[in-house]
Amino acid sequence: MSDQKKYKLPFIVLVATLIVCFFGNISLGSVSIPVSEIAKSLTGFSDNYIVLHYRLPKAFTAILVGSGLGISGLLMQTLFRNPLAGPFVLGISSGASLGVAILILGAGISGSALAALLISKWSLVLAASIGSFLVLLAVLVVSTKVRDTMAILIIGLMFGSITSAVVSVLSYFSSAQKLQQYIFWGFGSLGNLSWNELFIFTLIYAFGLVLSIASIKALNTLLLGENYAKSLGLNISQSRFIIIIATSLLAGTITAFAGPIAFIGLAIPHMVRQLFITSNHKILLPAVFLMGAIVMLICDSIAQLPTSDYTLPINAITSLIGAPVVIWLLVRKRKMLF
Repeated sequence: MSDQKKYKLPFIVLVATLIVCFFGNISLGSVSIPVSEIAKSLTGFSDNYIVLHYRLPKAFTAILVGSGLGISGLLMQTLFRNPLAGPFVLGISSGASLGVAILILGAGISGSALAALLISKWSLVLAASIGSFLVLLAVLVVSTKVRDTMAILIIGLMFGSITSAVVSVLSYFSSAQKLQQYIFWGFGSLGNLSWNELFIFTLIYAFGLVLSIASIKALNTLLLGENYAKSLGLNISQSRFIIIIATSLLAGTITAFAGPIAFIGLAIPHMVRQLFITSNHKILLPAVFLMGAIVMLICDSIAQLPTSDYTLPINAITSLIGAPVVIWLLVRKRKMLF
């Protein structure tokens, strides 16, 4: 039996669950909205402002964030052959945090009124993107000099430590107001994007997704080991470069638009491997896409605290769910497919 037929039922279940979670996410919140009203809004028979301009963009953002982080985690775990590698091991998240810290905290330290006025949603996205890109550029330059994949992993972590140290120094000299603003950005948010911002987010995400799909054959070959992959004619350096670029586009864009969101990229690939006992990335990649989107929609639904006016930080919810999953998987010591 082929993998496609063998896993047909689990994929049907995942797609059905994604649809239920999508409508559930839109329905739940401080104001409960019936599914019938949501259907009318989606088909043009109703103009519900909350559905069309707030909850629908937020639900789509949750799908992009969850699936993107999950795929990034899968790429990194396969590339580094390390079950604990996540999408931010290259220092991408730390680079984004440094960019935002320089914008928010640096403006507070300098006391420049003009710099403070320039702090907006788009300036935060731009600062996070530039920070991620600069760290990525540094890692890519180093990767051309270093052939060992594990060395690149360690170098990425070191870049992350350096940027975190700079952020700590900026935080120490910042005012309480600026520090609070930076901390709120670090909580992560899915509900701040307009349709125009979501469109730009989707374009960059799509490019990263295409590169990920194009890397499926290389990922399957890398599971056999680099030496064997070379004997099969795989260009290790080129494949590694494409995988790193794909991860950086997905994780960097997500961090720029939604803030740093923890544990989704680390936990989702392991959850999928428990459901799909295979190492074939033709199966794993679409499964991770669906599972990441489902888990992110569930986390966002929990964070909304239905019937309440309060919304919990999405980063806290993903950590509360993702960390126990990783601990449980490690305690079980089930064989990882590496």
